[in-house]
Amino acid sequence: MERAYAKINLTLDVLGKRADGYHEVDMVMQTIDLSDSVFLERTDGAGIELDCNVSQVPLDERNLAHAAARAFFRRTGHEAGLRIKIDKQIPIAAGLAGGSADAAAVLRGMNRLFGTGLTLAELAEIGAEVGSDVPFCVHGGCAVATGRGERLRPVEHSLRAFVVLVHPLMHVSTAAVYQAIETYVERAEPSSRAMMEALAKADVDAVRERVTNDLEPVTMRLYPDLQELRRRVEAVARMRVHMSGSGPTLYCLVGTQTAAQRLYNALRGFVREVYLSRMV
Repeated sequence: MERAYAKINLTLDVLGKRADGYHEVDMVMQTIDLSDSVFLERTDGAGIELDCNVSQVPLDERNLAHAAARAFFRRTGHEAGLRIKIDKQIPIAAGLAGGSADAAAVLRGMNRLFGTGLTLAELAEIGAEVGSDVPFCVHGGCAVATGRGERLRPVEHSLRAFVVLVHPLMHVSTAAVYQAIETYVERAEPSSRAMMEALAKADVDAVRERVTNDLEPVTMRLYPDLQELRRRVEAVARMRVHMSGSGPTLYCLVGTQTAAQRLYNALRGFVREVYLSRMV
């Protein structure tokens, strides 16, 4: 069994559109302990079988875990049957890289299962063929991600802030959000630089003040209900509320477990899906 950990974006600068159709980004991503469980088993037959406890999750090549298994077989030359079972706890299409985390867990698990001895860097290279967030999810922790998200620079820090997540029951199209960007923010330096300084101090207030996400105003414009929900959450939390990735998940960074639990309980009063997590 492999744990597939979710991530949040602490910063997300969209620098422009690339010739390959992707967007150039500079962002700080942080692993949190909300996770799926991924079980792998060799089978006597051929092909990849996929099962999941969530009915909305596709069970074919559209699933990143399935795609990761195929990419692993291509790279290593192994030919075997494989059964993948995913117990999902990370909400889907939430801006938390749940699908990418599952794909990364499959790569790590297959590396052990087939005894291929690949390094994390080599697994991340395979993961880059599957999705932009997969390399980060292979490594985990905290990192500055550039390019389309596949180039990583680890960030060491000791902050273990609590993260209260609010997942609204709405679907946000990542492709639609990127396509709706009208202008690109010009900065003297990337937001990641100030974030790394705040993380080095292990100061949750400083980190909270330096969170930025260029996709947030775009998503809020496209989905006014999400903007209204953020206002309600901020009224309860009495602190800045942030969005991860292209959304729709909102999150609050909280310094103590007591305060985080209190906020979690309060938000459960009007939002169905609230999660209490922590940086890892």
